[in-house]
Amino acid sequence: ITSAVAFDILPLKLHPFSQSTPTGLDCVGWKRHISPVIADGALDKTALTDDVGSEEDLYEDFRSSNHRYGHPGGGGEQLAINELISDGSVVYAEALWDHVTMDDQELGFKAGDVIEVMDATNKEWWWGRILDSEGWFPASFVRLRVNQDEPMEDYPLKVEGGKEDDSSSGTRRFGMGQTTKDQMRTNVINEIISTERDYIKHLKDICEGYIKQCRKRADMFTEEQLKTIFGNIEDIYRCQKKFVKALEKKFNKDHPHLSEVGSCFLEYQTEFQIYSEYCNNHPNACMELSRLTKVNKYVYFFEACRLLQKMIDISLDGFLLTPVQKICKYPLQLAELLKYTNPQHRDFKDVEAALNAMKNVARLINERKRRLENIDKIAQWQSSIEDWEGEDVLVRSSELIYSGELTKISHPQAKSQQRMFFLFDHQLVCCKKDLLRRDILYYKSRINMDDMEILDVEDGKDKDFNTSVKNAFKLHCRDTEEVHLFCAKKPEQKQRWLKAFENERRQVQLDQETGFSITEVQKRQAMLNASKQHHTGKPKAVTRPYYDFLMRQKHPTLPTTLPQQQVFMLAEPKRKPSNFWQNISRLTPFRK
Repeated sequence: ITSAVAFDILPLKLHPFSQSTPTGLDCVGWKRHISPVIADGALDKTALTDDVGSEEDLYEDFRSSNHRYGHPGGGGEQLAINELISDGSVVYAEALWDHVTMDDQELGFKAGDVIEVMDATNKEWWWGRILDSEGWFPASFVRLRVNQDEPMEDYPLKVEGGKEDDSSSGTRRFGMGQTTKDQMRTNVINEIISTERDYIKHLKDICEGYIKQCRKRADMFTEEQLKTIFGNIEDIYRCQKKFVKALEKKFNKDHPHLSEVGSCFLEYQTEFQIYSEYCNNHPNACMELSRLTKVNKYVYFFEACRLLQKMIDISLDGFLLTPVQKICKYPLQLAELLKYTNPQHRDFKDVEAALNAMKNVARLINERKRRLENIDKIAQWQSSIEDWEGEDVLVRSSELIYSGELTKISHPQAKSQQRMFFLFDHQLVCCKKDLLRRDILYYKSRINMDDMEILDVEDGKDKDFNTSVKNAFKLHCRDTEEVHLFCAKKPEQKQRWLKAFENERRQVQLDQETGFSITEVQKRQAMLNASKQHHTGKPKAVTRPYYDFLMRQKHPTLPTTLPQQQVFMLAEPKRKPSNFWQNISRLTPFRK
């Protein structure tokens, strides 16, 4: 069992440890416990009773024993780190994300900073030091350095793109004629190969240990439930099996530092986009699992599945988190590989291109994740609109492109009306402000943007509406010849609207090309959440039932909550934030 998988995982949390385990940590403080092999077969009560008793008995026997399958006491990697620290070794971790804090008991840092880990007793919060500053920091915000033996003074010497400053590299020798840099590259290559094999084992266990058994119990699971819980993980498993075979063909066992693995990532960059669907579905999987595990028979069933497959003691939701993390680890691993690859190496250009390619894959996944987060905000917005009619916005749209006030001119008599307009992908929603309470909006109508073309209108008298206009534009329906005339207050506002209409068409085309869509389950859940919040009048509090206790008294009080970070944010400059709230914050309904 490798340290890459031997730790407890919490629902909706990042792993406290990356799969990039420091050299040597996978051998410290480990004992392997082998449980009796249980024959595969239909996981029904009869089979379980004949072999090992009922599902409940199996579960209770396991829990009453004095060991946990795979590692003693859980958190084996964490135990290994603390053993190294207690032995006087120095353990370093690299920050994956910025940790911004105003608390003087917490340790702030930037992505890429190197932190000395001084105490890893707690799963979620570690105690660390940067220069002369010490404090708590979230364990999930860092990854342990692959090369713990790398001199600290050499580590920051890197330039943009992950390349190391060559002024001092390659001068020392390691082992049989290898430079230190070659040995470091060997460590990274070995890590990539070993974690990939471990990951394949994870996927196989999920597909054969859980999905296979769940399908035998039609009385407990519907196909829709299984799709929600496991997403497209079987497709990912098939893809990764081919990918790991390609990696192993490029792996030079005798001289790992000479391996040329960059081309493998380039070859599979398109296939890796299937992770987007999985990552988008993952929150739904967690919610469905949370609902099912409130019933004891599902708890017993999932535990029995784990034992039948001889899997380590990690809950199902923990196993289902690994694909989300894996796709985000690739850019980090490739950045480190590039750092230890000489420009003269035959693999250098491929690794450099692979790093950019995998960053692009991660960005695509991030963007889709952002879009899915926006649907909750759109649902909340719709729930605040009075007299809503027709289908929900989410039936056709998932992005607010632009919003603002316009004058709409209608037939007959060229009647003008001040209205608030919200441009989403595929549709333009029209609302009216309340005459007395301007913070209330009433639904009036919507326009299908798929049938419209945008016409810029010059200032002066418009022939179609027989009226003088300024800062105007038209929406013309190609099928019905219906025309809508709008006027902005200022020329710059008109230009912003024209640009927004271009962006809307571009977004629709991009979604078609990338296959982006929202599932019916996600739409229903967003509307349900918005309805609940609308009735209560305030957002639901996020409960965090963890850590009511204090750490050892040598440290200040342990922080009570974990900072919230996107699981998809990589150690690179932050992407430009969504303009959703910048657009919608101008609207008074959100000041209620």
